[in-house]
Amino acid sequence: MRSVIVAAFVAFGISLFGTPLAIKGFTRLKAGQPIRTDGPAAHLAKKGTPTMGGVVFILATIIAYVVGHLVLLTIPEVPGRPRGYTLTGVVLLGLLFFMGLVGFLDDYLKVRRRNSGGLNKRGKVLGQLIVGAFFGYLALYFPSDYEPQTTVGSQFMSFVRDMPYLDLTKIGAVVLFVFVIIATSNGVNLTDGLDGLATGASIMVLTAYAVIAFWQYRHWCGEPATNLYCYEVRDPLEIALIAGAAAGACFGFLWWNASPARIFMGDTGALGLGGLIGGLALTTKTILLLPIVGLLFVIITMSVIIQIISFKTTGRRVFRMAPLQHHFELAGWSEVNIVIRFWIIAGIGVAIGLGLFYADFLRVVG
Repeated sequence: MRSVIVAAFVAFGISLFGTPLAIKGFTRLKAGQPIRTDGPAAHLAKKGTPTMGGVVFILATIIAYVVGHLVLLTIPEVPGRPRGYTLTGVVLLGLLFFMGLVGFLDDYLKVRRRNSGGLNKRGKVLGQLIVGAFFGYLALYFPSDYEPQTTVGSQFMSFVRDMPYLDLTKIGAVVLFVFVIIATSNGVNLTDGLDGLATGASIMVLTAYAVIAFWQYRHWCGEPATNLYCYEVRDPLEIALIAGAAAGACFGFLWWNASPARIFMGDTGALGLGGLIGGLALTTKTILLLPIVGLLFVIITMSVIIQIISFKTTGRRVFRMAPLQHHFELAGWSEVNIVIRFWIIAGIGVAIGLGLFYADFLRVVG
């Protein structure tokens, strides 16, 4: 527990005090956010606000992860519970960093070209596909060398734990891994459009996964006393440490990203966070719980899908503008009201998700 708390506070501090340096640096480099001309008129005033702020909380999370492991070294070693760096950490931080790198390329092209185009859709999806497939392979094909021998990911579909009767095979599991990573990264990216919206929602989801992973650590398979309700998850403390660090880093960033935003996370941050959140669901074996915990991301993504299908089939738009947050902007809601109310929706999803997770625990032990 100490390592998770220390990592969260270290990440928070680095992000809180490092973001102003990034604001100055990106302003000096003229790395301002281009604004779409067909978007809400109120957004035109945001033109030139520094972007690519996701660089700060990605680096803060990685540094905090290292510090958290230094704390782990002070704890007596328990057989079967590694204190060193693990493949689970490589997969999760790899998703955060390399999905962020795909987003960084997109942001860089936007800034360089001085328009909102960036990477084309094929290029972005290809980058996401390569990152997802590589880390999916690592997650499914390399079991741990300690008991119980488990892989980072699972070849079974899962809700709160593995469902052995839904065997996807390893190849199918890698395909699912890629799908989840692409879906969550795009979901967070679509949610990022108002000051602090995606950051605040991500903090809630990351905190939820830190709680889930730490609970799994406290009831980890391998100890006779907990065999009735244990979780067959690889390196759950590692998962909790990374989720806690990322939540702390985003919390520090939110100080500068809340309305009126001094800096945007950009695709760098949105794709990185989305990749990490998808990875957390896969490593904690809560894939089908993810749409509930990440309820806001699902709603906003569905608004875009509905808009596209409706326009292509009937020529009519369901919403004034998609994603959904822009519909309410055009309906006259203030940006702050939309963000707060959408945060409430995100919080409801997280509360329901954690409730279902704990209800399963009660069902097993009862």
